[in-house]
Amino acid sequence: MKALKVNDLREKTVQELQELLEKERIALYDSRRKLVFREIKDVNLVREHRHNIARIMTLITEKKRGDK
Repeated sequence: MKALKVNDLREKTVQELQELLEKERIALYDSRRKLVFREIKDVNLVREHRHNIARIMTLITEKKRGDK
C-alpha cells in the first residue's frame, strides 16, 4: 500500500471518504496482526496506514465544515 495523494482524495465525496476510511482501518488491523505473527517484515505498512487514516479523517472534517 502506498501513501494516498491528498489531491486525489479531495475529489471524493464524504461518503466515499468514509468508505475508504473503513477500508484503511481494516487494512491497518490486518497489518498489525500480520506483524505480530511475523507474516510480514515491512513495518512501514503500519505507519502508512496510520498516515492514510489521518489524511482521510482530516479531509472529512474539512468537507463537513465547508473549508477548502
